[in-house]
Amino acid sequence: MKIRVLLLAIGCSIGAFGVYAQKGVDTGTQFGSGADSARCVENISLFIPYAKAGNFKDAYEFWKITYDECPAATKDIYLYGVRIVGWQIENEKDPAKKAALIDKLMAVYDQRVKYFGDDSRYGKDWIVSRKAQDYIQYMGDKADVKVLYGWLGEVITEFKEKTEALAVSYCMYSSHQQLLKDPNFKEQYIQDYLKCSAIFDTQLAAAKAAGNEKEIGNLTTMKAGLDNGFANSGAADCETLQNMFAAKIEANKTDLNYLKETISLLRRVRCQEIDAYFAASGYAHKIEPTAESAMGLGKQAVKNKDFDTAVKFFEESARMETDPNVKSDIYYMIALISFDQNSYSKARQYCMKALDMKPNNGAPYLLIGKMYAATAKSVYPNDGVLARAVYYAAVDKFEKARQVDPSCADEANSLIGSYRAHFPSTEEIFMHPDLEKGQTITIGGWIGEQTRVR
Repeated sequence: MKIRVLLLAIGCSIGAFGVYAQKGVDTGTQFGSGADSARCVENISLFIPYAKAGNFKDAYEFWKITYDECPAATKDIYLYGVRIVGWQIENEKDPAKKAALIDKLMAVYDQRVKYFGDDSRYGKDWIVSRKAQDYIQYMGDKADVKVLYGWLGEVITEFKEKTEALAVSYCMYSSHQQLLKDPNFKEQYIQDYLKCSAIFDTQLAAAKAAGNEKEIGNLTTMKAGLDNGFANSGAADCETLQNMFAAKIEANKTDLNYLKETISLLRRVRCQEIDAYFAASGYAHKIEPTAESAMGLGKQAVKNKDFDTAVKFFEESARMETDPNVKSDIYYMIALISFDQNSYSKARQYCMKALDMKPNNGAPYLLIGKMYAATAKSVYPNDGVLARAVYYAAVDKFEKARQVDPSCADEANSLIGSYRAHFPSTEEIFMHPDLEKGQTITIGGWIGEQTRVR
């Protein structure tokens, strides 16, 4: 109260010079001049304590004066302004009045952009993203997604890779909402995804370079949401992407960044069997061979049934790949090709390479077990009992697969059940000189592996 009395006294003394008084909103200055300057300072000192205490009702009158008369005075006008107007919205029952208050809240954000949009930390992109957040919250199903999309699209166009992360997320949200309403929006939605995904990739790289773990976590979560939303949007069907990218890849066949982005997108949405993916991989590989481009060429060769060429490119991809999980998958693909060509020893060799990279990968164990079972008769062509004893070794691999990788347990259990049913019987074991229950035996032929008689 003493502060208020003092300020009122100052106001009275300046009143004699009222001819010089001007509001900040008229002069473009922080507080205005003369009596209006004192009035601005006074009302700031009055609304802030009320607002801090959550007493928005008593804060409103003083806040409104500063908001209208000296909008450039302090960011506190907007920090507390959104809370004050938000409180009014939440307590208003009349739909028409509530709608007017929501418009008023949006105007608070717009005015903050006007006077503080160039703030280095909480600038226009940050402000607009919070505006969008409140708009969605208060409008609910009545939100106009085209309006929302316009706000955020403008921000991304202006700030590009420096756009505040929340604004990027809401841009994709509004783009997706438009897609749901209008299937013809599909191509624009895909372009929005490419743009927003690239922004997150750039920001993640910067956060990693700076060692900012908190930022890395936040961006990783947002990026995952972006990718999952796109993958499940229905826009990412391979036929659409083929039609969309075919001509563009030809037009950008010397643009390495464009080719890399396209390859990455098609991989994420599992469209690696289309001509657009192959073309982008081929052009990119000529400019700068990478694990990704070699992978694309390998898949193209598989589609063309040129398996020797496929293996060559997959091996090249594996040499350049730095992620052990991806490298494991590449080796497993080579194993599958070798298996299909009846090159069982080579297939097992690549299965073991896959397991060296990723020990908890059950698929290679399953494949080895299937190869053992498939070749049982060729290993022992003249002895049906020993041929079925090969199934012991096969089941060993199936059991190992479910042990290291629970995700393949169902398939492993099914295979175990099938081949156990064909183990040599107790009578056959008894009558066979090379077998004894519990005995360790070595399976011959290309298998050359020890197992136990059941």
